[in-house]
Amino acid sequence: MDLFSVLRLLLGLSFFLFGMKSMSANLEEIAGGRLEQLLKRMTANPWAGLFTGIGVTMAVQSSSAVTVLLVGLVGGGLMTFRQTVYVVFGANIGTTLTAWLLSLAGLEGKALWVQLLKPENFSPVLALLGVVLLFSKGERRRGVGSALVGFALLMHGMELMKEAVSPLAEDPKFGELMVAFRNPLLGVLAGAAVTAVIQSSSASIGILQALSLTGQVTRSMAVPLVMGQNIGTCVTAMLSAIGADKNAKRVAMIHLLINTLGTAICLALFLVAERLIGVNDSPIAPVGIAVIHTLFNVTVTALLLPFTKQLIRLVEKTAPTE
Repeated sequence: MDLFSVLRLLLGLSFFLFGMKSMSANLEEIAGGRLEQLLKRMTANPWAGLFTGIGVTMAVQSSSAVTVLLVGLVGGGLMTFRQTVYVVFGANIGTTLTAWLLSLAGLEGKALWVQLLKPENFSPVLALLGVVLLFSKGERRRGVGSALVGFALLMHGMELMKEAVSPLAEDPKFGELMVAFRNPLLGVLAGAAVTAVIQSSSASIGILQALSLTGQVTRSMAVPLVMGQNIGTCVTAMLSAIGADKNAKRVAMIHLLINTLGTAICLALFLVAERLIGVNDSPIAPVGIAVIHTLFNVTVTALLLPFTKQLIRLVEKTAPTE
């Protein structure tokens, strides 16, 4: 991998992160105050809160944005801490949609419908439509246009990263580096660190999916990395809670507790399964990473949701109301 490949990788990463940020910010702005009203209205019932979290996060494409919004609503006295817990569970599931969209980059086949689903083929159309909307008079239309351009940039960045890292498939040094991630704990820490730095689990999942196209990422590597990414994404909410009141801090703490405890349980189950029955350790494709991401978050929700009251009590004891 030469200097120019590194520069193309950095360019792709820049487009990817900017596109992700632009798309998420514009979708959140389009929703406006209605998003806050929806959250307040739909969280009275636990199951309604869960599905509201899933739907809202799918709409704005960012679990971090939803969690930060919850911190703000609780800090402003518009919602109670207990109302937000089920929304946090739902946000963890809703954020998995992005990985499925990004997995389209790994589609193979010559059929017309397969070609149309590839980002390099449909994102130019979205970009053109977005640019046209940017010149319209309505503010809402301009917001939609910006979101479409952001999505197109995100997909183009993914394509650039895929092309830039393709030489790594035959690089023995890269293969030696990836072997280090066979250590599950190191994989969790690496996933958490990268996600904490870029403050987006969706973005770090996208980077992992791009690397998987080299054929050097295996299933046993991907599982701990994905788990760690779910811990790293909690940093954004923790930062937003600095200086907030106790109840607002509890929202960030419950988010961190759910993802950390869920990772510990699922990692233990994964290690036991790997020891007893073995794991197919062949190279994983982007869609496989999307499957792991979804299964992990759904499993964590299924395991911890019955113990919501206990989790709430634990957080309330850790950060008691003054």
